Amino acid sequence: MKKITSKIVLFAFLISGILTYSQNKKKFASIPGILQRIIPNDKVDFWVLVHNSYGKDQEIKISGTKKSYTPQFSGFDIFPEEDSFYYIAYSSAGKMDYVTDLMTLKSFIGTIDNVEEAATAATIEGYMVDEEFKDVAGNYYEDKSNYYLDLGKLTSTECPYQKNHYTLTVSKTTGAITNVKDNGTYIELYNKKCKNNPRLLKLEKKEEPKDEPKKSTGATKRK
Repeated sequence: MKKITSKIVLFAFLISGILTYSQNKKKFASIPGILQRIIPNDKVDFWVLVHNSYGKDQEIKISGTKKSYTPQFSGFDIFPEEDSFYYIAYSSAGKMDYVTDLMTLKSFIGTIDNVEEAATAATIEGYMVDEEFKDVAGNYYEDKSNYYLDLGKLTSTECPYQKNHYTLTVSKTTGAITNVKDNGTYIELYNKKCKNNPRLLKLEKKEEPKDEPKKSTGATKRK
């Protein structure tokens, strides 16, 4: 009886832990919302986050007294296959400078100050917040020591196009990724050009010719 009671208590604790964990998981905001949470590592007088889409700039966030800056024609992208890009213009000690690639962005962020910066820094390693699949590749959980990020990663650009999702453990103290758990593939897409597209193969499969009825070759008997 004691063994049964102990098992029931243990099971209750496990269920309670799972429910608590799932309740504490939060979905990331949009990509612009994540980038707006950036806190520059060095002291800057002014900085602006700009989103360029189809050649048109849109200022997403302005911090400090705005200064004139030169529009950029290239930038960083934290989501693969995106037709637009972001860049940051900032002024430090009276000098204007720009962030137009992921490595410079990582340097601009410096110390990880929040979970959004942790997710942004993870893009340097190829991970991403997948806005279409936030349940598996766009949420997080945290405790006193770490951030736990559920992020996606493009693992194949060949046929089929494929994404996997991972749980990254990021230390709040150092900002380093201390553990990566592979949760497997969450999306697999074929296109018309894929030679191994199951649907295409099915359509291209020729129907076997039906057997034609055999013609009678025997002579007709006369009565």
